[in-house]
This record gives sequence, structure tokens and C-alpha cells, in this order.
Amino acid sequence: MAASSAPNVRAAEKPVMLVTHPLAAFWATAIGKKVVMAVTGAIMVAFVLAHMLGNLKIFAGPDEINAYSRALRTLGQPELGYGDALWIVRVVLLTAVTLHIVAAVQLTRQSWNARPVAYQYRKNVETTWAAKTMRWGGLLLAVFIVFHILHFTLGAVGFAPGQYRDLHVYQNLVAGFSVWPVAVFYIIAMAALCLHLDHGIWSFLQTFGWSTTRNDARLRTISRIIAIVIFAGFVSVPLSVMTGLVR
Repeated sequence: MAASSAPNVRAAEKPVMLVTHPLAAFWATAIGKKVVMAVTGAIMVAFVLAHMLGNLKIFAGPDEINAYSRALRTLGQPELGYGDALWIVRVVLLTAVTLHIVAAVQLTRQSWNARPVAYQYRKNVETTWAAKTMRWGGLLLAVFIVFHILHFTLGAVGFAPGQYRDLHVYQNLVAGFSVWPVAVFYIIAMAALCLHLDHGIWSFLQTFGWSTTRNDARLRTISRIIAIVIFAGFVSVPLSVMTGLVR
């Protein structure tokens, strides 16, 4: 009798309403991750262009590029302290790179989960070399970024003791690229960057709906030209050091 008169706890339970933040809900979707990849990719392309133009100052001589390095650290003064602007850029870039990688990994996993059994190669699936190498090229670039920071930003690798000199960009570039394995690795990484940008810039334009059947070929060409220009700009520095043009 007591058991039959007990309240039905399960019937009395109310449905639980899960409240999800709009940004979290957007991130959970495939299109949300693609938009994040596109936006963070655009941030990184802008940085890469600026970085390439800064590197090219090496051809103007040591005074020019070393002064440029010092100017970056005093940017925003007196409102900002010495080097604060650079740290802001670094934090933004680190955030962009992290989000870009996480979105790429999660999109890849979603793709694999949606297709647990691999299909046979089809001619119309990822036909461009740039598209095929996006994942491996991205992994190579992640490794290169870590090495690049340890090499030219911190001087922790690739230099003999006492060889690295802070704010002496010209001398550091010449010393760093005089080690041919480092220069070759740099060139290979820039080739991976070129392929990544070739497909990535076009994907950015497509994600935001700027690519149509009428202008698709033109946008692909523009993406490829930008990628090749960036590649040529970056590799011109190690090649010039290796050939003795810059010494």
C-alpha cells in the first residue's frame, strides 16, 4: 500500500532545457567552423603579406631593415609601451592560428565520421594539388612556425653561441640562412605555404559567397597569383643569402 501511494518521481520530473550560447551553437556547425577558418585565414594572410614586405627590406641594406625592426617595437607609443603593439599582434595571431587548426581538425573528423567507409578515388574530388596537400601542408607549416619562432624570434636554435643579436635583423638573417639545411627547410615550408594559400584564399572567397560560376576561374587565378607572389617574396631572401647576393 505504501509503495502504491508513493509519488511518481519520474512523472513529476520536468524536461531540462539546455541553453546554448549562440556562438557555441554556431561553432558546433560545419559552416560555423568554415567561417572561423576563413576569418582566421584572412588574418594570417594579412600578416604574411606584411611580414613578407618587411623581410624584403633586407635588400635596402642593414640600416633599413634594422630600423624597421626597432620601429615595430615603438609602434603605438606613448599610448602603448615598448613592444606592446608586437605582443598584441602575437596574441591575435596565436588565437587565429589555434582556432584555425582546431576548426580544421574538427572538420576533418566530422568528414571522416560522416564517411566511415572510404570511397574510391573520383576524378572530381579535390582535383587540385593544392587541395590535396592542405592537411599535410598545414601540419608542416605548424612545425615551421614553432621552428621559426625559436630561430629568428628567440635565437634559441640555428645559431652559434653569441651569434644571434637582438634587433640586428640583417645580420641574423644572413647568419641564419648561411646554414643551408635551414635555408632549404625554409624554402620547402614556403612552398607548402604557397599551396596552402592557393587553395585557402579561394576557399575564403567561396565561404563568403563571393565565388560564382561566372567568376570562379578568375578568383582561382587571383588566389594563385597572390600565393606565388608571397612565395617568391619570402624565398628571395634565403636564395639571396645562399648565392652571396646578400652577405
